[in-house]
Amino acid sequence: MSEKPFRARQIYEWLWVKSAHTFEEMTNLSKALRDKLEDKFVINSIQLHQAQYSNDGTIKTVFKLHDGNIIEGVLIPTDDRATACVSSQVGCSLSCKFCATGYMKRMRNLDPGEIYDQVVEINAQGLKHLNRPLTNIVFMGMGEPLLNYKNVMEAIDKITSPEGLNMSPKRITVSTAGIAKMIKKLADDQVKFNLALSLHAANDEKRNEIMPINEQNNIPVLVEALNYFYEKTKGKITFEYILLAGVNDSLQDAKELVELCKRVPAKVNIIEYNPIDQADFLKTDVSEREQFIQYLERHKVTAVVRRSRGKDIDAACGQLANKF
Repeated sequence: MSEKPFRARQIYEWLWVKSAHTFEEMTNLSKALRDKLEDKFVINSIQLHQAQYSNDGTIKTVFKLHDGNIIEGVLIPTDDRATACVSSQVGCSLSCKFCATGYMKRMRNLDPGEIYDQVVEINAQGLKHLNRPLTNIVFMGMGEPLLNYKNVMEAIDKITSPEGLNMSPKRITVSTAGIAKMIKKLADDQVKFNLALSLHAANDEKRNEIMPINEQNNIPVLVEALNYFYEKTKGKITFEYILLAGVNDSLQDAKELVELCKRVPAKVNIIEYNPIDQADFLKTDVSEREQFIQYLERHKVTAVVRRSRGKDIDAACGQLANKF
């Protein structure tokens, strides 16, 4: 457009540092240039469509995208953290039986800007409602991040860049249902963020049943990929394990999980099951859960119970399904 190079830097800053949604906001550009930009380009920012507020302080937001598709993101407050749970795809293609998003059709991948925008908007909610900014970001919303690899990596690059949100990668966790070859790619790309594997069963037979992705990415294959990741990056690995009554919560299941933790340097997040309309799983009762955790701890496995938040507004783990 025959403009001076510094104009590009100004526009970049408006888009990525100041998160401008319109060219009109770019007040250090001339009116004539703003009009030219308006004529030739469009900023496909996400729009806040609806927000729901939980009794525990959790906020679930429905975002509308430029093409009419909708996604959900969640602000999860605790005493010492404010976490954004963001989506990476519209819907999901993986069909995990305990997850509401898995019953939706995958419509498309989110682009880097749409992922970035969720973080910006949820951070603004944190400042407004909690009086503090985000401390953490988890890619645990709708979709499988590693099936949108390039866009997720580009979004994280912008989120962690000094010319973006300047967040530490150590505050970011990417959760995968287990795409082994992409876990190895993370290792080869020397990522600095944390990796979580949605495990939920430590033997192939059970995992095949509740997570069909396991048929192509079974536990021995995942063990090899995770160890490769750890050797290359020394990055933290977490196994996420939702306890499903009568499915994966026996002492035998705990024993298999201990054996798996001997093969991969990982800690375990125990997650409460949150009921969804599409499945008839039941939550493990407290005494069974405590026995399970005590078995892990007796065998030197670090296990933390992650309390579900936002259940009353379908914002808890596994409940995101554009139901509002």
